[in-house]
Amino acid sequence: MKSILPFGVALAVLLVPGLASGQEFEGVSVCRKCHIDQAESWAQTAHAKAFESLKPKVKAAAKQKGKLDPDKDYTTDAACVGCHTTGFGKPGGFAATTPAAEHKNLAVVGCESCHGAGSKFRVEHGAAEERWKTGKGETARDVLVKLGQNFDYKTACATCHLNYEGSGFAGAHPPFKVFTPALDPKYAFDYDKEVLRSGAGTGVHEHFKLKNVFMGEPVPAIRGQLQADAKDPD
Repeated sequence: MKSILPFGVALAVLLVPGLASGQEFEGVSVCRKCHIDQAESWAQTAHAKAFESLKPKVKAAAKQKGKLDPDKDYTTDAACVGCHTTGFGKPGGFAATTPAAEHKNLAVVGCESCHGAGSKFRVEHGAAEERWKTGKGETARDVLVKLGQNFDYKTACATCHLNYEGSGFAGAHPPFKVFTPALDPKYAFDYDKEVLRSGAGTGVHEHFKLKNVFMGEPVPAIRGQLQADAKDPD
């Protein structure tokens, strides 16, 4: 958040590495239609409130510690917005023209920030579940990758959480984040620890048992541990 860039510039510091052709971000409300439990849990997390922290007088003490102006409105600062919204600078993602009524869908670090822009792969999710329910078998997970779904959650997290000089993340580059372990140890980021620490006040929604509609690679390394303790969905 040190650099001030024109609002609307498509930063390289975005939450997902790329888009399949024609893929667009759609926002939390679209994901919620099928993933109600996850969405309700996510709404209690810090990621759901990420944009709010850019507003004047919000988290004033932390901003002062980071040598930021606590009275300034950072919601139009592209150096900040890239990591506090969904899909900034990409098709369908948050933009300067996004109306306030849509902020609850895109002015958040939402589902697509980790899982990728969903306009194509979410359609396949529905079709695959229908095939599975009707006894036609599982669908290869690489089909989702080709449609833009991201399974490299560790890199998606690091793109923002480790985007500071000396973090060890190969993809780190300007504009670097202000809130680093050098400022306060609480800003250190341990992916394995944080992704397991789900629920209210954390960054990640509660984990729920999956139906195994999809099969094959890629499977995130931490999935087995997550599923071992996952809740049964309502």
